[in-house]
Amino acid sequence: MFRRVLIANRGEIAVRIIRACQELNVETVAVYSDADVDALHVRLADYAYHIGPADACASYLNTDVIINAALAAHADAIHPGYGFLSENADFADLVVAAGLTFIGPNADIIRKVGNKDAAREAMRQANLPMAQGSDPVRSMEEACLIADNLTFPVILKPVAGGGGKGMIVIESQAELMNALNRINLDGGAGYYIEKYIADARHIEVQIMADHYGHIIHLGERECSLQRRNQKVLEEAPSSALTPAMRQRVGDFAILAAKSVNYTNIGTVEFLLDKKTGEFYFMEINPRIQVEHGITEMITGIDLVRKQIRIAAGEPLNIKQEDIRFTGHAIECRINAEDADMNFLPCPGEITFYHQPGGPYVRVDSGVCAGSTVPPYYDSLVAKVIVHGRTRGDAIRIMKRALREFRISGIKTLTDFHLQVLDNPQFCAGNINTQFIHNQLIG
Repeated sequence: MFRRVLIANRGEIAVRIIRACQELNVETVAVYSDADVDALHVRLADYAYHIGPADACASYLNTDVIINAALAAHADAIHPGYGFLSENADFADLVVAAGLTFIGPNADIIRKVGNKDAAREAMRQANLPMAQGSDPVRSMEEACLIADNLTFPVILKPVAGGGGKGMIVIESQAELMNALNRINLDGGAGYYIEKYIADARHIEVQIMADHYGHIIHLGERECSLQRRNQKVLEEAPSSALTPAMRQRVGDFAILAAKSVNYTNIGTVEFLLDKKTGEFYFMEINPRIQVEHGITEMITGIDLVRKQIRIAAGEPLNIKQEDIRFTGHAIECRINAEDADMNFLPCPGEITFYHQPGGPYVRVDSGVCAGSTVPPYYDSLVAKVIVHGRTRGDAIRIMKRALREFRISGIKTLTDFHLQVLDNPQFCAGNINTQFIHNQLIG
């Protein structure tokens, strides 16, 4: 086991990793920018290193300064969390070159799954189902021909990146041409086109793999509640899946992981076509997910501790047949955003903070009263996670928890989540990836 781990991140995920390390008797090193001098993760870590100005490019994304901090702190390993450098293969290489361990999959795997074109080709060879689509398009003319053949609507996706960023739903040739002009396709931007599945659910499967060829999955998460292709509420398990569908998508996820020789913790993401019941591979995320807590609630397995143990060379001590799913879990992301203003970020000082408690409620947070939510980073303030016997029970517990949550000084999505939880269609499980837009905004 490592003696000391540097956490190349901030906010609630840095706090989450610090707590896991404390439970493993591993010392922690926080890094912080000028904007995070008094942040909670800095206060909780054993050591803390200043890494630069508020601008993330000069601090949390500055690979040299982070590795130098790890070496100065005599750390054994670096945990990237999610976002920032977590999917940066060059950074993973630099970590290893410095004699440190990168807590995550190796750089070759990150490169393979980070390039969607290469990942799609690997999945094709593994016979995973994928939506109809193209290779990266090279010209406006080619893109228009492909879209015509697929028939509209289609979706334009960037080859690099993930998390729904850069995707554009296209309804017509005119919209396609406008979009291609905006992204400067002929200038070298890498995009491909897929048939758009309008009535779809976003299903992701948690995978866990050691360095000795053992790969298992920990069930699925429902991530269909999104705004601008970014998740805001997740639950596990999905109410859309039958036991046979759950078995099928779990098998697909393991097959996907094996096709790229995956190691450590990751997530295989799928679209579920509600009309046909078919799953379609989207991408593999080579990191811990924001929503990992709901999987922990229904399995009793600490995913962050598993990440660290796997990176330290320990084999998985769990077999697929050992995994048991208990009850239902829901997570609400409490972002500093104004839902009435198209989810506009609302940074500022938190003047009062009281988080909910009681049975079956967990809050992962990176703030406290007096904390400042800076405008430079992601707007996530906290995650409320609940566990119930049934989905209905979990909804009731979440509503109680959200009503108890008190944050003053900034706007948050707390009331928006209560609106979601009161929606009859949500309560009935009649959701898809356009639910927020169609039911609550449009």
